[in-house]
Amino acid sequence: MAETLDEVIITSSCSKNFGIYCERTGCLIMVAKDTEQMENVRSQVAIVARENYSNPPAHGGAIVSEILHSAELTALWREELTEMRDRINTLRRDFVEALKPYGLDQKYACVAEQRGMFSYTGLTPEQVDRLRDEFGIYMVRSGRANVAGFSHENLPYLAKAIAAVN
Repeated sequence: MAETLDEVIITSSCSKNFGIYCERTGCLIMVAKDTEQMENVRSQVAIVARENYSNPPAHGGAIVSEILHSAELTALWREELTEMRDRINTLRRDFVEALKPYGLDQKYACVAEQRGMFSYTGLTPEQVDRLRDEFGIYMVRSGRANVAGFSHENLPYLAKAIAAVN
């Protein structure tokens, strides 16, 4: 993509996929068509960064570097990522399946197709409030749910609660 565009800005976070949430580690990749334009972009980014912090912490970057520069640690990290991805994908499918007895599997089928640790459920703020107040189930009012917080033990309860607020 960078070869076909004059400017490209890419951001990436390492916080979740390296399990270093409190470190807020990531990167910013910038590509410009020439050095003058690159310097203009770099100077603006430096101003914004300076307003947020004077000297960013290096600990998270050191952790990521250690993992990626060791074949053994990289292999272990990739294995753990695969396990987590498979677990979350299974929970997504099983969540939709748990809603089937309530006739809600089609309404929430999109959850099985989404990716990542979180899912947009389509629940309204009022439904989210009811889940919290009546069932002790918490999520942000936008209806975004932490799929990694699901378990096979709590899926039946979650499905029943969602059915009750639909």
